[in-house]
Formats: sequence, structure tokens, C-alpha cells
Amino acid sequence: MLRFINHFNTKSLDPFTLEKGYEALRFEAQSGEIGYYDLPLESQPLVTQVEGLRPVIDKKYNTIAVIGIGGSSLGIKAIERLLRPGTPNAKKIVYLENSDPISVSQVISQIDKPRTLFVVISKSGSTVETLSIFKRVIVAFDLIVHDSDQIMVISDEGSVLSKFADENGLRRFVIPVNVGGRFSVLSAVGIVPLTLAGFDTMEVLKGAESFLERFWKREEEHLLQKAAYYVTHAERFPMNVLFAYSDTFEEFGKWMVQLWGESLGKRNRRGERAGLTPIALIGSVDQHSFLQLIVQGPLNKTVTFMHIAESEESLMIPELSLRYLEKSDFVNGHSFNELINAQCMATMKSVIDSDVSVDEIEWKKIDEHSVGEMIIYYELLTSASGALLEINTYDQPGVELGKQILEGYFKS
Repeated sequence: MLRFINHFNTKSLDPFTLEKGYEALRFEAQSGEIGYYDLPLESQPLVTQVEGLRPVIDKKYNTIAVIGIGGSSLGIKAIERLLRPGTPNAKKIVYLENSDPISVSQVISQIDKPRTLFVVISKSGSTVETLSIFKRVIVAFDLIVHDSDQIMVISDEGSVLSKFADENGLRRFVIPVNVGGRFSVLSAVGIVPLTLAGFDTMEVLKGAESFLERFWKREEEHLLQKAAYYVTHAERFPMNVLFAYSDTFEEFGKWMVQLWGESLGKRNRRGERAGLTPIALIGSVDQHSFLQLIVQGPLNKTVTFMHIAESEESLMIPELSLRYLEKSDFVNGHSFNELINAQCMATMKSVIDSDVSVDEIEWKKIDEHSVGEMIIYYELLTSASGALLEINTYDQPGVELGKQILEGYFKS
């Protein structure tokens, strides 16, 4: 269960702006052009299908190697990191993402080939990092590709990677054509590897489904208020900080940065540059780095504080007083969860007192249902913000330009 509180002034928001954001999202969902709205319900049969494969997979493999980058890996990593503490017996997942030779070599050296299932993910099917690493894996492990049950492919229908999979008799899963890569974690992209690993993806989908139902009923107005506030104050506050108080939010922050940055950094309908810059921080660590800039630096940021009310880990601070170190004794006998939440509340108050616009997201505890809610919450928030910025939220022409230039380097 999640609790959302907007600490900024919502009374000044124009009701027309909220209505505009809501109607834009409803049109996208009903038109069928943007497919991520359907995933919480439509991916549930996929979970059942993949669960049927698990008895065979469980006997052969104890590790899943995800070969993918960006939208093909970040969402998986975010959900795994959040749910791993509560699902300690899930299979190990390793990620082959970046074309950094050091990282590729290190990950490959740690893989036990006979016990590893390789899942190759690329929406376009032609992602150069993914295909290059896939080739390296084939050579490194002398993989027999044809009719292999050790390789699975997730891609768009008709992509070159899908054609390769079909020609070689590989098991293949489809990403809906109307679902963009960075919005795809609740499709086969995330559902297949996470389900095979042993995570309860059905409950993740049901969490997303329940939040989406409430949103359409106008029971989650805080989301529209937040999008409207961000966009109407974009010139004054062009940067948005997610200050998340748990290390388990680190990968979620990276997923959010991609979702937010790649979706909202565009030229609007008038050809003007638009966007909101995402920044992901971890508390309390970044109280000792970035916080000073927030509190006394330029007033050009909004901050979202995220924390967990109840932790599964009840680690206590000992009733131990050490000579010369007595100054910290005021927390003795309290739990670390109490400490990190108190740090979050104190920091949030200091930021609010510094006239910074703040909102708060509280997790009662981290579970599958809440993870699903949070995934769809940020996707909806991104779509609402994009609609109000009057941009195409779902393309990425700036990224495509870089890909074209890269290809030219190697062909010239």
C-alpha cells in the first residue's frame, strides 16, 4: 500500500489543466495507440504461460542472464532489487547491458554455462549493444544456437531478432507493437525473466491494475496535480529530484531517470525545447553530498521524498555507549528503520523550510502489489506530464540520431 502527499500548493492549480491531462491519457488508452495501459490486465495470461515452463526450467537452470539495455533491462533490475529481500530463493539474475569490455568480461567470467538460461531482449531487435554481447556470449560459451532451449528471445513481432529466433527454433515472446521500450517492464520484457526467476509477477500486475482502476475513477488526483504543478512551473523548477530512503530503491531510480528523461526531453509542438530533468538520490547517503545544493543552492528543483514505513528487517542500534562517541547515543535502542525514517522526515522538513516544493511517497512496506502500483504510477505521471508539455512522450529522435552517427563511424 502506498500513500501520496503533495506538500506544495495545489489550490492554485487550474482545474482545466488537470482535466486536460486526464483526458489526454484517457484518449491514449482508448485509442489503442499507446499499449502500456493494457499491460496490467493483458500480461496476466502470460504469467500463467511462463509459470507452466518453470518445472523444466527449474530443473536445468539456477541463473538467468538478461542480455539487454535501457528499457530491456532497467525495469527488470528495479523490480528484482525491490522484491529480492522478500524472495530470497528466487534464481540469480545477471545482466549483460553495456558495451564496456571490462563489465562484459567480468559478467561472462562469473557465469556457469550449464546452469544459466540466456534471455535476449530488444524491442527493435537491432540494438547494437545487445546483439554484440549476444555474439560474444555465443563464442565465449560455444553455444549451439539452433533449437537451443538455453536461449529465449523477447522482441517485436517481425523484428530481425524475431526472425533469427524463428529460423533457429528458439522460444520467443512478443512485445506489443504499441508498447515502447521504456514502458515495457509489465510486458514480456519483465514478466518472462522475473517469473522464470521465481518472483510473484501476477501480484505485481494486480497492483498495477488496481492503481490504474482507481486512476480512471479519479481517485488518484494527486498524480494529475503533481504533473500539472511540474509542467506549469517547469521554467522555474526544471529539475525533479527523487530522494529515496532505502538502498533497494537505487535501481528504481535509474529506471525512473530513463523513463522521465527519454520521454520528456523533446521539442514541443511549436518546435521549442521542453523537458524536466530527473535526478535520483539515495537517502541518507546523499544527505552528505547533494542535499546542500537543494537547501541553499538555486531554487530550481522539486523534490519527491520516498520512504518505507515498515521494514522487513528489524535491525536494532545497540544500547552501547562508547567513550568520546556519546553524542550519537540518542538513537541507542532504536531500530535502523526508525533512524532512516527520522532522517527522511528531518531532511524533508529542512527542504520544505527552504521554500523548495516537495511531495512525499510512503510505502507501508515493500511487496509485489505496491511495486506494481509504483511502476504504473510513474508511467502515468510521465504520460500526463508529456501531454501537458505538448510533446510526443513516446518517441526518442535524439537517441535515434546518435545511433545513425554511430553506424556511420563503422561504415566510413
